[in-house]
Amino acid sequence: MNVVSGSMETRLHTGFTISAERYPRHSALSIGAVRLSYSEVDEKARRWACALLRNSRTSPKRVGLLACRSEVSYVGVLASLYAGAAFVPLNPAFPFERTRSVIREGKLDALFIDQGALPVARRVLENFEVPTVLLPFHASADTDLPFSAIGQSEIDKSAPLVESVISDIDSPAYILFTSGSTGHPKGVPVSHRNILHFIATALKRYDVRPEDRLTQTFDQTFDASVFDLFLAWWSGACVCSMQPLEILSPFEFVAQQGITVWNSVPSVIALLQKRGALKPNCLSNLRLSLFGGEALKCSLAQAWQVAAPNSIIDNLYGPTEVAVACAAYRWDPANSPSECCRNVVPIGRVFDGLRHVVVDDSLRPVKAGRSGELCIAGPQVFNGYLNETPRTNGNLCRLPNMGDDSFYRTGDLVRSLNGGDYLFLGRIDHQVKIRGYRIELGEIESVLLKDANVVQAVALAWPIVDGKCTGIVAVVSGVEVDTGKLMSEIKKTLPSYMLPREIYVLESMPLGANGKIDRVKIGNILEDGLMREQPRLEGATHTSHI
Repeated sequence: MNVVSGSMETRLHTGFTISAERYPRHSALSIGAVRLSYSEVDEKARRWACALLRNSRTSPKRVGLLACRSEVSYVGVLASLYAGAAFVPLNPAFPFERTRSVIREGKLDALFIDQGALPVARRVLENFEVPTVLLPFHASADTDLPFSAIGQSEIDKSAPLVESVISDIDSPAYILFTSGSTGHPKGVPVSHRNILHFIATALKRYDVRPEDRLTQTFDQTFDASVFDLFLAWWSGACVCSMQPLEILSPFEFVAQQGITVWNSVPSVIALLQKRGALKPNCLSNLRLSLFGGEALKCSLAQAWQVAAPNSIIDNLYGPTEVAVACAAYRWDPANSPSECCRNVVPIGRVFDGLRHVVVDDSLRPVKAGRSGELCIAGPQVFNGYLNETPRTNGNLCRLPNMGDDSFYRTGDLVRSLNGGDYLFLGRIDHQVKIRGYRIELGEIESVLLKDANVVQAVALAWPIVDGKCTGIVAVVSGVEVDTGKLMSEIKKTLPSYMLPREIYVLESMPLGANGKIDRVKIGNILEDGLMREQPRLEGATHTSHI
């Protein structure tokens, strides 16, 4: 199916509507024991969209989805798009005040709320008005909710919307709120034009078919979830939602659901490997495995290839601001290990249709093979943060002698290989200077990961005194890690100024909602003194090095 991002009618949901016409009886969505066909999902989404439009005082522009891995969370995406609105995922597990902040900052016109999120909604919406609240699976008239809502019976009375509302192609298809360095969530509006360029690239690259079944491992506040949904729905394939426990032990799920396309963060591999669960051929039915959201370690790619020998492995790279992903690297078991840097798989080539340049601190292009910050321009790049002009001006800029295009500064350090692929070297904000030495924390992490017993490793600048880094500590997880031996080994590789003062071992790394290692939480633990004074976390040990 072709995606024409400049078409007068093509929008993010267009592919789903075409698939619903072509494959009405094919499964579109699988959630636990629930199986919904394309025609069933389409009918529900159109009915909900009609109820949304009928009960909104004005045409809704931004619709929140306070739901998690449910019919409401997935069908609500289509209902919002059919109504001409952008969808805004809200995780019920997030702190109440954060959710209130997103509703307020996003100026949401309406909310879809699922049954499981009702207790959260009571707290979040108490003395807090949202114009329209819809409860597709709840008889709201029979409750004492602290807010007025349109319940299931009233929604069911709405006739399915015949013609979807066509929003402007440059208006947001969705808005995601990511963590900001100030602690204040930043809204990233991604337009239909932005995401359609990515969908077109993905459809061509992955050739997903109607018989394919794709995982949905991500929380919907993470943009890779958009990739799973619409890569499947533009192809007539089925999305199979996974619960967190199923992600941590996926083998039965993959077999029973007939999964052919896997997509997750690389940390999932590390967790399975740590538990000794990743056996040869245990995922032999997979034909395609996609990883993104964080650096993919060479050792993890090799372990997954042994477990899924019939699968192509792709490492996807891209910030939320550039519509899910803007580069990819195809893993080659024979040649890729030699192309890895610091045990990290390359992020590959930037997609066709996007401009890219690597710049130095003065935003001047660096010579080929030199490291610098990757900057991206083109149709996938967003137009700016929601209500954040100063932050936008800092991240979107015109580069000297590069024309009028606005380039997004990714904040990622990269270096090009001879073949045109990029190596990911770390974050600019993970670069620290100690005693005049510039240190990339990723280099320390890669050395720690060479230890066979270390599964995950994080190096942090700590403590910070008067705004300056005065030292480095390391936090690792693994099986029977001997910190004394580990320190002795890394001394053989790292110069003294790069050695961590202390190494802590945790039974498991704290993870964010998207499955990435939560560096902020680790930093907060250090700041609170829980580790430094005594390892109060269960199973934590540490060694000191001065």
